[in-house]
Amino acid sequence: MFSLLDVIPDFYVPFFIFFARILDVSLGTLRIMFVSKGLRTKASMLGFVEVLIWIVIVAQVFQNLDNWVNYVAYAGGFATGTFIGMFIEERMKVGVQIFRIIVAQDSDVLISKLQEADFRVTEIDGQGKFGPVKILFTVARRKRWQKLEELLKEYAPAAFFSVEDVKDVSMLEDETEPYKQDVFTRMLKMKKGL
Repeated sequence: MFSLLDVIPDFYVPFFIFFARILDVSLGTLRIMFVSKGLRTKASMLGFVEVLIWIVIVAQVFQNLDNWVNYVAYAGGFATGTFIGMFIEERMKVGVQIFRIIVAQDSDVLISKLQEADFRVTEIDGQGKFGPVKILFTVARRKRWQKLEELLKEYAPAAFFSVEDVKDVSMLEDETEPYKQDVFTRMLKMKKGL
């Protein structure tokens, strides 16, 4: 059976385990994100690589059971990989989110600014603890969160909002403009006659 000790000195095995575990767990975090967003192919490919790395790591741990540093490296790599995976997932900004914004009744300026920024806004009258409110809904790609947050800070700093991931959506604001879509999506729509 292959052992890292045949290739690298004893001293470096815990470092290998630590960094390989970071890679393995980071890929696992991204795989879970892709599964939750329905991206089957990407999730499957990441799952294959993730498990392949995991098997190599576990084999090294079991071949060196007498070295407690390997256990610490394994656990430390898991914790660090979780943190790094979440960081990468946050930066990728993949997917679609629904934004719920609760503002005071006088929200016309905010609504018009959101619409000027190409956010589709649905407005509902509501009743809050201190009186009438407006509940605004918009669905947008995750990468647009920063723009929405800037508008909220400027035009409704006291607004309450919540954000949730959305798995499926029938139409987004940028789907009305074909030049903003990727080439593959445009080609599929042309073929289907959409």
